[in-house]
Amino acid sequence: MPLPAVRDLVSSQFPQWSGMPVTRLRSQGTVNAIFRIGDCLTARFPLQPTTAGRLEKEADAARELLGRTRFATPAPVAIGAPGPGYPLPWSVQTWVPGEVATSADPGRSTFFARDLAEFIQAVRTIDTRGRRFGGGGRGGHLPDHDEWLETCFQRSHDLLDVHPLRRLWQKLRELPRGDYPDTMTHGDLIPGNVLVAAGRLTGVLDVGGLGPADRALDLVGAWHLLETGPRRELRDYLDCDDLEWERGRAWAFQQAMGAGWYYRHTNPVMCRMALRTLARITGP
Repeated sequence: MPLPAVRDLVSSQFPQWSGMPVTRLRSQGTVNAIFRIGDCLTARFPLQPTTAGRLEKEADAARELLGRTRFATPAPVAIGAPGPGYPLPWSVQTWVPGEVATSADPGRSTFFARDLAEFIQAVRTIDTRGRRFGGGGRGGHLPDHDEWLETCFQRSHDLLDVHPLRRLWQKLRELPRGDYPDTMTHGDLIPGNVLVAAGRLTGVLDVGGLGPADRALDLVGAWHLLETGPRRELRDYLDCDDLEWERGRAWAFQQAMGAGWYYRHTNPVMCRMALRTLARITGP
C-alpha cells in the first residue's frame, strides 16, 4: 500500500485530518497494512478482499469490548471508502500505545501472566446475549479442523518432525467439548496483538473478532506468550480444570501448526512464533 495513496485517501475522505502526518507502521500482522495518522489515530487497510459490512461488524465488536477491561483496546472512529490507489473499504481506530509482545517478550513475567489472565476473565464476563459460536474458524468443534491439519502436516515435513505432532493431534482432537457454555473471547491472543510495557500488559489489539466461542479458546495465549512458570500462574488465576486447559492447548496447536509453514517465507516473525508455541506445547 503506497504511502502517498494513503495520504490522499485520508485527506480527501477525512479533511479534518488532512494536516496530520501519516506514517507507515512496521507490523508482523497478516490481515491489515497499518498506518498512523497523527498521534491518536490508526488507519487499517485490509490485505484481503473485505466489505464495509464486515468492517462495521468489527467496529461493533470493538465497541462491545471498549472499557470492559482495565486494559486499553482500540475504539472505532470511521470507515473509509475505496478510492484511487486502493479498491477496498478501510477503517480508522484510536491509537493504543505500547510495544508489541513480539518485540518486548513478556514470557517470563508472572505479572504479565496475571494481567493476561485478568483480561481473559474480564472478556468472559461480557454477556453473550444468547449468541453462540458461529462455526467459522477456531472456537467450536476440534475435529472440524482435521482437513486443515492434514494439509499442515503435509506441508511441514521439511520444517518439523511431523510424526509425533500427528499423533498429538489425534489425542487433542478427541477432547470432549464439556458442559461449558460459550463465552465471549478475543479469539486471537498472539504476541502481535498484545501490547506490553515493563513486563506488564498494557493493551490488546485486533479486537474485531470478539465473539462467543469455546471458553478455552483464549487460552492459546498461555502457549503463544508464556513460559512454563508464568503459564502455570495464568492457569491458577483462571482455575482451569484439566479438560479446559487441554482444549486451550489444542487450539494453540491448531493455530501454530498452520502458521509455521504458511508464513515460513513471507513472515518470519509469525513462523518463529509458531515454532516456539509448538515447542512449548510438546515440551515438559
